[in-house]
Amino acid sequence: MNLGMCSITRAELRGVMEGLQLAWDMGFRSVRVELDSRCAVQLLQSLDAPDHQHAAIIQRFQELLTHQWEVHITHIYREANKCADFLASRGHNLSFGMHSISCSDPILYLYILYDCQGISEPDWL
Repeated sequence: MNLGMCSITRAELRGVMEGLQLAWDMGFRSVRVELDSRCAVQLLQSLDAPDHQHAAIIQRFQELLTHQWEVHITHIYREANKCADFLASRGHNLSFGMHSISCSDPILYLYILYDCQGISEPDWL
């Protein structure tokens, strides 16, 4: 998904909202969301931010939680979430809007394996 120009927090929150809607539509009833943004995790876990600049997205998230399913939101370090980092980088280069990406992409498949096995490497500045 490419949102155009927006804050990192807004991108994280929109990604969660769109991802959860997609997961629900695909029939998943137990979902674990791992975010590398502590700010986004805190906003989603607080469930009380009516005056926040991202209130509409948070409200939509709350509505999604009313479905009959389990959703767990946790913080994860960026280095341990290579798959999300790869997808964010790829989405940044796509045209505006939603896109689907094939899981048969060999690099994506490798990052999924790394993330599942807990293999991470530090990002060097």
